[in-house]
Amino acid sequence: MPTDRKTQCLDDVRMRILTQSIAPGSELDEAALCEEYGLSRTPMREIFQRLAGEGYLTQEQNRATRVASMDLGVMRMFFQTAPLIYANIARLAAENRRGDELPTLKDIQSRFRKANEDGNAGEAALLNHRFHEQIGRMSHNPYLMTSLSRMLIDHTRLSQTFYRPASDEDATRVKQAIEQHDAMIVAIEKQEPALAVELTIDHWNLSRDRLERFVQPDPLPLDVLSMKDRKHAV
Repeated sequence: MPTDRKTQCLDDVRMRILTQSIAPGSELDEAALCEEYGLSRTPMREIFQRLAGEGYLTQEQNRATRVASMDLGVMRMFFQTAPLIYANIARLAAENRRGDELPTLKDIQSRFRKANEDGNAGEAALLNHRFHEQIGRMSHNPYLMTSLSRMLIDHTRLSQTFYRPASDEDATRVKQAIEQHDAMIVAIEKQEPALAVELTIDHWNLSRDRLERFVQPDPLPLDVLSMKDRKHAV
């Protein structure tokens, strides 16, 4: 069995989950994925186990493997925890970063800017994921990095909506997010942890209410039937 086929499947399933091509809570069809990627059940189960360990999937004995849920309980924990993780990661990155790590962060930011200019929301969300993941690596704290990696899965799934601006106000927010990334890079490069934390919290607050749309969508249109018509409705 070629190693690259297994790696391709692993990477593809990750991306399909992050972009919500496979919806949160969905049951994975093991047989269909085996056929699609030309893999037997054993390597596919190894892929499932790895993705479960990373937080993308959930597995329970004698039950189907599912994509990690984004139900109300999970989202409540996400919104409580995210600013704490991001702020501490930013502080440590500013304190601990190495010079050879900055070019990678700047390259991701350049591609992130281009994806937004091109209106490629899916790519922008993935590059935002990689931007914050790189800051996590620059913190050199394996404990916080584990938490960040899990949190970024849900953040990236949520941010598919943020990078699809539906109004001029939304487009302005995306532009501000790009500028905040630039400022965060400068603060980390200059090793100014207090400023890095302040910018990171501002960055989180910029998108928070838009991310919350996922768990509090717009209401359904009002029923325009009059009360008289309702009375006679079957």
